[in-house]
Amino acid sequence: MNRNELLKNFAIGFIPLFVFIIADEFWGTEVSLVVAVAVGLIYFFYYWLRHRRIEKMILLDTALIVLLGGISIALHNALFFKLKPALVEAILVGLLGVHAFSSRPILLQMSQRYMGDVTIPPQQMQLLKKLSLLLFAVFAAHTALIVYAAYFWSEEAWAFISGGLFYILFAVIMVGQWIYLKFFRKPEPPPAMFSDEEIFDIVDENGKVIGQAPRSAVHGNNQLLHPVVHLHIFHKNGKLYLQKRARSKDLYPGLWDTAVGGHVRSGEDIESALAREAQEELGVAVNNAQFLLRYVIRNAYESELVYLFKMTYNGPFRINREEVEVGRFWTFFEAKKMIGQKIFTPNLEQELLLLERMKVV
Repeated sequence: MNRNELLKNFAIGFIPLFVFIIADEFWGTEVSLVVAVAVGLIYFFYYWLRHRRIEKMILLDTALIVLLGGISIALHNALFFKLKPALVEAILVGLLGVHAFSSRPILLQMSQRYMGDVTIPPQQMQLLKKLSLLLFAVFAAHTALIVYAAYFWSEEAWAFISGGLFYILFAVIMVGQWIYLKFFRKPEPPPAMFSDEEIFDIVDENGKVIGQAPRSAVHGNNQLLHPVVHLHIFHKNGKLYLQKRARSKDLYPGLWDTAVGGHVRSGEDIESALAREAQEELGVAVNNAQFLLRYVIRNAYESELVYLFKMTYNGPFRINREEVEVGRFWTFFEAKKMIGQKIFTPNLEQELLLLERMKVV
């Protein structure tokens, strides 16, 4: 997806809110509210039937519209009529602020249903973050101007500021971005700039490679799904080996985790990544590891496509202290009692339940 297509789809994410605003001008709040909610529910069920999953952002769109319509009906008076455009825009400004100032790309999530299964490169993610920051600043100022005009300016001035000026500002920003990207933006630096940083493949939920990104872009952006390997090591007596993560780890330092876990490098096959990580972390050669399953785990920090393996090995272990603080064998009964005690990583807790469900333990 090129930058201009990305900006177009980013703007499409605002359509449900814009439709309500425009409909309200022509048909009144009550009719617009009914139409908007009906359209939202129809699209929600259409999306579920087509993809067999719930699209939460459709529900968010509809909830915002219900909120605006409900307040409009409850506070139907002249002053509120003048302030209502500012309220609508304040919600938009709030969404832009979340996107611009936090790690959650909420506006991309709202527009994702129009974009299909498209992975956005990290450089374009940064571009959209800058755009949302610009929109936030412009529309925050415009919201304040609407409030001021409602109290102190003429009806004609207020009407222009709260209506036409909004669309003019949005159009100017989007056209300006298009001109900048088309004629003035320097080409994106080649991947060689990341030569001193690990590169990971970006994949879909079936493991198909759809792009690449450096470690710094993948960590902190939970929209970039990337493959990892996990290996559970069992003693012949049935005990499970767990490692305690080094305190220097950027995620879950000092918590107990799967015996072996690590990222798959770009272009590396799963078995090779598994063998490399086992050797790096525990000094263990992988022999006859059994593949169990593949699953997706997501958190606010990243999203991983996990390839889960198990093997039997009694030791010895040569622990890499940069990666692992300590390791030992646990009985499954002992480990299961620790779930929910903030001793294990969330990923390990999930996998212990998976192992039990699969009757591996």
